[in-house]
Amino acid sequence: MTSPLYTALSHYIDLLLDAVCAVDQHGCFEFLSQGAERIFGYKPEEMLGKSMFNFIHPDDRQKTLDAAQAINQGQVVIDFENRYIRKDGQVVYLLWSARWSGEKQQRVAVARDITQLKQTEARQAAMYAISEAAFTADDLLALYQQLQHIIASLMPLRSIVIARGANAAELYLPYINLEQNNAAQHAGAEQFCCGVLQQSTAPHQQLVPDQQGWLGVRLKASAKTLGVLAVQLPTEPGATGFADSELFDFIGQHIAIAIERKELLSRLHYSALYDELTQLPKRELFKDRCQQALAALPRHNGCLALFYLDLDNFKPINDQLGHAAGDSVLQEVAKRIQRCIRHSDTVARFGGDEFVILLSKLDEYNVVFAIAEQIRLALAKPILVEQHAIHVTTSIGVALYPSGGANTEQLMATADQAMYQAKRQGGNRWLEAKPN
Repeated sequence: MTSPLYTALSHYIDLLLDAVCAVDQHGCFEFLSQGAERIFGYKPEEMLGKSMFNFIHPDDRQKTLDAAQAINQGQVVIDFENRYIRKDGQVVYLLWSARWSGEKQQRVAVARDITQLKQTEARQAAMYAISEAAFTADDLLALYQQLQHIIASLMPLRSIVIARGANAAELYLPYINLEQNNAAQHAGAEQFCCGVLQQSTAPHQQLVPDQQGWLGVRLKASAKTLGVLAVQLPTEPGATGFADSELFDFIGQHIAIAIERKELLSRLHYSALYDELTQLPKRELFKDRCQQALAALPRHNGCLALFYLDLDNFKPINDQLGHAAGDSVLQEVAKRIQRCIRHSDTVARFGGDEFVILLSKLDEYNVVFAIAEQIRLALAKPILVEQHAIHVTTSIGVALYPSGGANTEQLMATADQAMYQAKRQGGNRWLEAKPN
């Protein structure tokens, strides 16, 4: 090739946005086009004569060495990916095509910067994984654990903290996983999260790691601050960079949405199963627990009983004192019933002033009648509401298994009938359903 043609060709190569490189068989740079500075951050003369392994991300050195040995043996490599650490410490993802020149005894390669593509792929994968976690996690703790795994797949983690609270004064740490789980580390993590919340300038985040490697972002959803996501990264060069920080910011946004969605789903699930006024189980949850108790009876050879309870003359309370007073009475009734039963028993509110109680894991039926009488006496005591002493009594129907029914529906129907019989006898009493 003539000298003028070589000069012209070199000029065109220097205009390329990709980097054209040549290294000797030991991996030392012998030529770099001007495009190298855009990719690596170093001027070509700063890299010439130095080993490429000085610039390769530590985690990618072995696979790069394996590829280099294959190229030295005459293999053409196309679309080989690895990471380099730029002069400013940022990580750059590269796509290489390379071959060996026997004449020059060099590996000649072209490097293309695919960092933006990799970041887009990582964002899409993270968004999908976070969204899936919000629906599949059983509770918030399980969600936090899944979020840690997602983040760990994208960047090297030493520690992770999810802090909740809209400001530093109300901050608490429901999820904290520290590299060194001691008081000093805990205090440092909490102080860092407080600092992120206290920042008053947009975008309210710490996207440059501090000296300890902490990186933090506010969790914001629906224009509301939920807390802080903070991770502690390795502090050596190449552990994180601008692209990783942008990805972390993106992750933080979607984690906030996932937490808000999970809390909404949890509230909806709770509302479907529990009574809002008394926090007692509703009908469907009660039936499920009753069916489980019945299924366990053959294994434990125990007894089971069901109470159907209705307050006597409850309507006048609402009419004379208002529904707020009636609600207070129902809440107190629920508390008194719960104090009379055991932890293994279940009390549910079916609506209005109707309560149903399941007594399971009984050794004998005598205790059933003692509990029924205890509940009757507890509810007969006055209930103080807004300086009014309200007197309520109750009628209780008692159904025993199996004489009162072989399944949940039969036991409930039998106890309901016994309850109405108790009301017809004047109320303020309990009656055991007699077998037909």
